[in-house]
Amino acid sequence: MRRARVGRGAFPPAARLDVLSMATRQPARAHCAATRWRLADWGAALAQRHTWTMSRSRLWRLRDDADLTPHRRGYWLNRHAPDFETQAHNMCALYLNALRCFEQGRVVMCSDEKTGRQMLQRQYPPQPMVPGKPEKREPAYIRHGVRALIASFVVATGQVVGNLGQTRTREDCAPHRANVVQQLPEMLRYDGVVDHLNTHGSLAVCRLGAPWGNGPGGAQDLPRGVQRRAFLSDPTQQHVFHFPPKHGSWLNQVEWWVRVLARRFLKRGDFDAAQDFATRLSDSLEVYNTHHAPPYRWTSPGHPLVRATPFSRTRRQQRHGRAWFRARPKRFERVLYPPRPYNRAAA
Repeated sequence: MRRARVGRGAFPPAARLDVLSMATRQPARAHCAATRWRLADWGAALAQRHTWTMSRSRLWRLRDDADLTPHRRGYWLNRHAPDFETQAHNMCALYLNALRCFEQGRVVMCSDEKTGRQMLQRQYPPQPMVPGKPEKREPAYIRHGVRALIASFVVATGQVVGNLGQTRTREDCAPHRANVVQQLPEMLRYDGVVDHLNTHGSLAVCRLGAPWGNGPGGAQDLPRGVQRRAFLSDPTQQHVFHFPPKHGSWLNQVEWWVRVLARRFLKRGDFDAAQDFATRLSDSLEVYNTHHAPPYRWTSPGHPLVRATPFSRTRRQQRHGRAWFRARPKRFERVLYPPRPYNRAAA
């Protein structure tokens, strides 16, 4: 095996293209056991494939010039719902008109569960913070079991109605819906946003909604889950359920409040017993509804996102002068290269 020259132009463009094409493929296709390309594995795979080899510094420069980052990885979620854009637009329109609907006697609320909340008690008391040192806690704890919280977030007012229990089965969802109606009895219509969990479309919830609307009164009339969800989604009833599309959890506003609860109450909680957890959670909900319950400002109309520029622009390309356009495109750029949606199917 001979070693190639290191000077400028030692490797022809075809060799550099071959090296970069190998970097964009999975290591398993080059008979490498690693899950991502390291410089050592990359060089070893090239040595097995060709009669020449490259140094680590040369490989790093090629990777840096091509702006390839094999050590980083982002998540991408494919949309399986064929009418995702339509459902997202309808859901966002419901949020944008929530305040107007609330004034007319129609309440929009989002419901979800926070399951498996551990009631932990620190075995030793934490050391308080002092100037220059943060609070210190030992990892040892005493576990007092788990609880499940079913919460409903009123979009127009920002208030939360919660029920704490040991499970979140179909027998727990129906009493929670009755509790929400008891808290807001003067409303003429209740629009609930829930996910596709089977307990949200159970027979117990349908029986609870049957006296309010014109639906069936017996369990034998709705034997399948598709029929129950269609019955709950009927817009002619007094209580209507809205099911966001699959992989559209960002359309449920109660998810935001759950993050607030985890950050302000559960993350550093120290509970002596299960009753202490329930009491403090009830007090926390009361304080939140009294002093810290502003409605979230929803601005998304549900349209698909669009690209700002027709080309991929990175800071490295701007630094090397490959991106001749600025962050804000000029007028002729917007005319010649209109924004493109991220989802080509939606376009």
